[in-house]
Amino acid sequence: MKTNHKKTAKIPLTVDQKIKRRTFISFGTFLALGSGAFVGWKWLLNAPEETVGITAGARAPLRRALNKTELFFRNFFSNKHLVKTYPVERAAKSPRINSLIGIEDDEDFDIAAWKLQVKLNNQKNRYITIEEIKALPKTEIVYDFKCVEGWDEIQRWAGVKLSDFLKHFQLENEAEKQYMGLETPNGAYYVGLERESILHPQTLLAYEMNGKAISTEHGAPLRLIIPVKYGIKNLKRIGTMSFSNSRPKDYWAEQGYDYYSGL
Repeated sequence: MKTNHKKTAKIPLTVDQKIKRRTFISFGTFLALGSGAFVGWKWLLNAPEETVGITAGARAPLRRALNKTELFFRNFFSNKHLVKTYPVERAAKSPRINSLIGIEDDEDFDIAAWKLQVKLNNQKNRYITIEEIKALPKTEIVYDFKCVEGWDEIQRWAGVKLSDFLKHFQLENEAEKQYMGLETPNGAYYVGLERESILHPQTLLAYEMNGKAISTEHGAPLRLIIPVKYGIKNLKRIGTMSFSNSRPKDYWAEQGYDYYSGL
């Protein structure tokens, strides 16, 4: 005996029903994602802070994520990747002044007596004058300087490539180490940089801005311009340089910021 199964024809949804269905799905998805985001935010907010060391001030899970992100980008970083440059006429005529840590709190600084101190392990420290640095081939760059505060500005800088500086003063062996540390003469501001960014062809020890000597507020007599990093890594008024295989101290990383701070 055969049983006939009749298929019930599916009645098409009206336009109004389709709109309501899509609205329900969209609202449900938004609610689910929003709830997940809120729970995640609350979890991160209540997570313990990282152990104070070279970095500090961030929640432990966030710092672990930042450190893993740094390792990922360092593995794929290429010195063939150059930041975009611009014609000279695009550069700001009066570049913005931002942060004077290590400058305004150093009233005894004497620019005429300045020398770059290069700290060497198991060797006598070296002292290099601005005249010796200016004697090296000059490189100019006009690029979009970016600040972690959210602003950016096309600026024009000139100086010696950091890679050329290291080669000329026979510091290649030191530069084989994983990190470089830079500090202002009074030690109030300091940054740590990984080897790949140090040797990037657009990284400069700059002594000119807009074709003139750098002003005090912009870091005279010598500052770092490192286009592959946010402004917090572009140290003004370099006083000392050192090398190591472990992370040097970094001012803003101690305040909870990303140590890598790359673009």
